[in-house]
Amino acid sequence: MPHAATASKADAAEPGGDPVGPLERGLAVLRALAAHPGPRMRPGDLVRATGLARSTVDRIVTTLTHLGYLRIEDDRDVLLAPRLMELGNAYLACSGLPDALEPLAVALADELDESVSLAVPDGAGVRFISQSTRRRTMALAFRIGDLLPAERCAPGALFASDWSPEQQAAWRTRLREDPRDAGFPAVPPRPAPPAPDQVESAFRQRVVDARDAGWAVDDQLIEPGLVAVAVPVHAPDGSSVCALSVVSHTSRHSARSLAEHALPRLREYAARMEAALASPSPAATPHAPGGPDTSRAVKAELGPEFLQSLTRGLAVLTALGSAPGGLTLSGAAEATGLARATARRALLSLQQLGYAAPAGEGRRFTLLPTVLELGYARLSRLTFAEIAQPHLARLVEQVHDSASVAVLADDDIMYVARVHTVRIMSVNITVGTRFPAYATSMGRVLLAGLSEQEAAERLAHASVRSLTPFTRVDAADLAEAVAQARRDGHALVDQELEEGLRSIAVPVHDRTGRVAAAMNVSTHASRGTLDDVRRAVLPALTAAAAAVEEDLAVVTERVRLTIP
Repeated sequence: MPHAATASKADAAEPGGDPVGPLERGLAVLRALAAHPGPRMRPGDLVRATGLARSTVDRIVTTLTHLGYLRIEDDRDVLLAPRLMELGNAYLACSGLPDALEPLAVALADELDESVSLAVPDGAGVRFISQSTRRRTMALAFRIGDLLPAERCAPGALFASDWSPEQQAAWRTRLREDPRDAGFPAVPPRPAPPAPDQVESAFRQRVVDARDAGWAVDDQLIEPGLVAVAVPVHAPDGSSVCALSVVSHTSRHSARSLAEHALPRLREYAARMEAALASPSPAATPHAPGGPDTSRAVKAELGPEFLQSLTRGLAVLTALGSAPGGLTLSGAAEATGLARATARRALLSLQQLGYAAPAGEGRRFTLLPTVLELGYARLSRLTFAEIAQPHLARLVEQVHDSASVAVLADDDIMYVARVHTVRIMSVNITVGTRFPAYATSMGRVLLAGLSEQEAAERLAHASVRSLTPFTRVDAADLAEAVAQARRDGHALVDQELEEGLRSIAVPVHDRTGRVAAAMNVSTHASRGTLDDVRRAVLPALTAAAAAVEEDLAVVTERVRLTIP
């Protein structure tokens, strides 16, 4: 989607205030990283992609890394970090649509046994805000935040009925400038550029058909084999706020049979969604007053490399997600701890850049779906191992021993992520390796995360045997070892799995507080006493697990993540 700000405005200032530029340029760097085909870019790549000076890119990267939105690997590669999903989560909360409608979408997917999506208009495109997919060999690969060309999907024909002349002109311009849809990484590019006039004529007919029928169909427009049917969901004022789609494959349905199968239920659930939107919303919990603006202290610490205006602008963006429907100027200032004038400049900048808009007769500011272009779809594809891996690498740099993450698999633990240290003598374990849970530090932490009854049952069913002269095999002794791990919040196992091998582990919790995995550091028993290990390793290990938990909480706020 084109952004309102241009390069000539990059250094413009709102009357009497800070420049708009830092926020605009910071968002340009995030967009470049999100749009890049690969997961990482170097500063020089960002210079070429954004047209910014190298010194400006360096300051932006420093600021965004400090905020946790970017991370640096190998001293120069720049990557999006999971915490960046806070921005997209703010839009999804501000819109109120997923919270109100997603339970119904999940119920419809269960009833039809097909994938169901919710999508909203975003400029001349269609952006997903909810996905309820079925696990099949041929499964839907779209994620929340993905943007589709309006003319290549069913919801687009519904939304185009409401386009203004300016939106129609923008769509035609985009069609001519990008005939192969290269600017839409979520869809396969067209094999050959079609004639824009033919595409426009066909789409206009689909728009007319959708308006007359009240529903739209996608008969393999995105790619061969994919078919979909969509209906609009209207707000109380009659405007289309989103589209409800059922998506299938030609191995199960043709476009016609899918419509016959799904359309009655689609209409029923769309009506239920409209009723949900029309019903009075629960009174929003008043947002707590924000703490003091900490960007000033960070600026004093980091100096000119830290962009305070960028930090404040992003704080205002995320604050708009603290209440469905957005916040007033006063509310945004209160939620961020910023002065009203500072909050106002940030809000006007976000509006100018296409990420926010006035709502509620202009008294409130609400976020727009374009916020999701800031890496949300890419980051929502991260696996649990990919979330954990950078924190393991940082931990290994600190403690100089190998670190791993594992989950319970029946009576065993299974390694799902691991970073080796570089030593002449090191522990050689790979992802997928399984060990008996009873004899490992991660196993005892994971068992401690279960109820006492379930942990006891697992130990009772396990094939317990001595693996070394130090292995605990007595049932009461093992039960006490698990109970000790539950009390202490960590487990330390000394040569019970293999002679000479010592490890210490802590739990990793999901956003509900459940123990989802365990993280450990393994070392040779000759390197100090048990107390030495606790003193040298446990603080860094605990901090690394907490960092994984923080990322996991942000990623899974709206995205379903499978932990092996």
